[in-house]
Amino acid sequence: MPTPRYILDLREHVGHALLHLPGVSGVVLRGQPSNAELLLVKRADNGRWSLPAGIVEPGEQPGTCIRREVWEEASVEVSVDRLAMLRTDPPKTYPNGDRCQFFSMTFRCSYVGGEAAVGDDESTAVGWFALDALPDLGERDRERIEVALPERGETVFLLT
Repeated sequence: MPTPRYILDLREHVGHALLHLPGVSGVVLRGQPSNAELLLVKRADNGRWSLPAGIVEPGEQPGTCIRREVWEEASVEVSVDRLAMLRTDPPKTYPNGDRCQFFSMTFRCSYVGGEAAVGDDESTAVGWFALDALPDLGERDRERIEVALPERGETVFLLT
């Protein structure tokens, strides 16, 4: 996945030091609650299905960012319904030694339009999945989906 230019610029100054970055993910639902489908992307970097996600760029609002990321990755237009979860993910070290920790915002989103299709080189496939027939997902994505499914609800804050 391409690293945003502003992060590359930061790395010139801080090397591999831990960066705290704002990240977003979207639980995008289509259809009625009784038969809703979930939008997933198959990541090019690890071959796993996951929620559309990305990094908030300088000056960008998080809600605008998730709309942009879903469009770029899956060619789907969404409306942002609510902030479902706010948490700090565990630190991550990339193969090149770069370290980061994401301040992660999960949004519940609704499908507005567009045909689900690979929109950039970050994904190899895009698809809609019935909630009772999801592919193998990581624990973090499953947690994000669970808290975002209710149409209304309080934002989940992790306190540990």
